[in-house]
Amino acid sequence: MLFGKACIFGGRARYCVVKPLACLFTTSSNMAKSKFEYVRNFETDDTCLRNCYIVVRLDGRNFHKFTEQHKFAKPNDNRALGLMSRSARSVMEELEDIVIAYGQSDEFSFVFKRTSTWFKRRASKLMTHVASQFSSSFVFYWKEFFGEDLPLLYPPSFDGRVVLYPSNRNLKDYLSWRQADCHVNNLYNTVFWTLVQKGGLTTAQAEERLKGTLAADKNEILFSEFNINYNTEPAVLKKGTTLIWEKRDETVTKCMKLPNAEEKEVVVTRSRRRVQAHHCDVIGEQFWEEHPDILEDDNC
Repeated sequence: MLFGKACIFGGRARYCVVKPLACLFTTSSNMAKSKFEYVRNFETDDTCLRNCYIVVRLDGRNFHKFTEQHKFAKPNDNRALGLMSRSARSVMEELEDIVIAYGQSDEFSFVFKRTSTWFKRRASKLMTHVASQFSSSFVFYWKEFFGEDLPLLYPPSFDGRVVLYPSNRNLKDYLSWRQADCHVNNLYNTVFWTLVQKGGLTTAQAEERLKGTLAADKNEILFSEFNINYNTEPAVLKKGTTLIWEKRDETVTKCMKLPNAEEKEVVVTRSRRRVQAHHCDVIGEQFWEEHPDILEDDNC
């Protein structure tokens, strides 16, 4: 059906034919019938192999400059770590096939269950959706963590990659690798910035001092020179952040109408799945034994 309305052009009234809104857009079925459809043959198939966990890992792009520009605290900024975790939770709440996520510093890994069919398991779709959801959440929740006094000076960006892991052991080893990396980096950064901030060294001098040192050497520097016991540092800094789905009981008060038309407040308890944060060891078996529903059967 076509609709008509009076339009004004150059001071003169005309009767214009206006098509319905739905006619203004070409549907995919119409596009498929066009002579230009052949261009789809240039697309590459990036469907992820079945029965594999799909891991999307994001890393902050050029975050050294970003942290300097926004005056992040050294060696760790709790506001930034909180914002990273909040952004990751937003991703998991949007894509419920993510069974676990792990983050440290400016990176976060998201694990899709091996039977996931989201976006037909297309790697490009999964990666771009995770990256865009995370980036937009990072900007959206910025003020919640940094307040009005520290505005976002320019948009942050995150690059991503997709890796497939066929077995539970492979996936657990991947997460163990990222957590071991968290420990190594945090121990180095803790000693480095302690030497600079409390020891009076320049960054170049601190770097030279730490060349060739092992973990035991770094612990000794912290304890003997600055009376810092690294073992008492917050777990979120040493272990990173692990996000998983857990059931939580929620209590709400509802108003119910009684047969005599009176209203009565009733307390109702519901069990809901929520994303919960843990700062614990994922390298050992205890975590996996306490949360057996994260991993799927290797024989699926």
